[in-house]
Amino acid sequence: PLFVSPAADPAVISPQDPTLLIGSSLVATCTVSPEFHLRAQDLYWTLNGRRLPAASYSALGPSTLGVALARLNGSKQQSGDNLVCHSRDGGILAGSCLYVGLPPEKPVNITCWSKNMKDLTCTWAPGTEGETFLHTNYTLKYKLRWYGRDNTCQEYHTAGPYSCHIPKDLALFTPYEIWVEASNRLGVAVSDVVMLDILDVVTTDPPSDVHVSRVGDLEDQLSVRWSSPPALKDFLFQAKYQIQYRVEDSSEWKVGQRHPWVSRDARRCQRCHLLPPQVVDDVGNQTSCRLAGLRPGTVYFVQVRCNPFGIYGSKKAGIWSDWSNPTAASTPRSERAAGGCDPKGGEQNTTLRRELKQFFGWVKKHAYGCSNLGIKLYDQWRAWLQKSHKTRNQVGKEP
Repeated sequence: PLFVSPAADPAVISPQDPTLLIGSSLVATCTVSPEFHLRAQDLYWTLNGRRLPAASYSALGPSTLGVALARLNGSKQQSGDNLVCHSRDGGILAGSCLYVGLPPEKPVNITCWSKNMKDLTCTWAPGTEGETFLHTNYTLKYKLRWYGRDNTCQEYHTAGPYSCHIPKDLALFTPYEIWVEASNRLGVAVSDVVMLDILDVVTTDPPSDVHVSRVGDLEDQLSVRWSSPPALKDFLFQAKYQIQYRVEDSSEWKVGQRHPWVSRDARRCQRCHLLPPQVVDDVGNQTSCRLAGLRPGTVYFVQVRCNPFGIYGSKKAGIWSDWSNPTAASTPRSERAAGGCDPKGGEQNTTLRRELKQFFGWVKKHAYGCSNLGIKLYDQWRAWLQKSHKTRNQVGKEP
């Protein structure tokens, strides 16, 4: 109730807290206790704080006032719409909650993944009507396909509003049946059953120890190396890796495709050729790659992710991990841009001139003349720049 009474309730609303389908009509009554000496004409109604028109009232007795509500819309709040009976002076005599909505719809799009084969997380969608204006409870259930009892997931909202996490006690090599039950005041709906094997939905931590470095004096290339996901090193599996990279001043990531390539010195290597933004899977357990076609004298940020598959002979692809933390490195400057200590020499674009101006400002403070300039010093500057968390313009103002 929406009121406090020291002894007896001043009035009673009937029906109390009804649940109705959208489009339904309702006649509610408010009957005042005799000791309060209130007549029907001394009463009025509000719905969610808004006074209802007197034309909808009807006196059904000396101390009973009815109100007719037609073609009800869905509740504006999941806790129910507040229908309140008032005395003439505005006092609250009694209250009722109206729950107006639809039965739950069948949950759809159940998707599950296992982090390093140690747990299981599932998400789903509530159906086209969403919450159907009423609070809806979702319960994820699962069991081994050929035997065992139904189990109920306990840790909800771990990966969003429609998700649940099963932290342990999962079996391998045996498929599970998984489904979701939705229930509200108007009914229950059950999703289709999804069958899956934990080994087929494995994802993992991002690749670790990602290193990006220059390839000698090749001005358009960077070498990328990383380690396999540590949690899966003891399991038989293959992996797909993807590499994405962007220049320092851009927010647009590009994805590299790895394919066999003969380098300039005729040695066989694996090289990621710069392509328009697209996704091309690389199958295999190789953990190095070379980015080519890059811009000279440019800082690149690189990330790697992994898709484990073939674990214990599973024939299905796994699920992509998150991207690793960005790792930065710079390509060498071209010979035309490296003609001297003057950053304005040669035909350089605006970005490179600004970068060199910042660099030489830093060199005046941390090095001794041009004789010590080199790749290592330039990379030290970049490391210092990232660690300081200063903007490019702030670094450019160094004396």
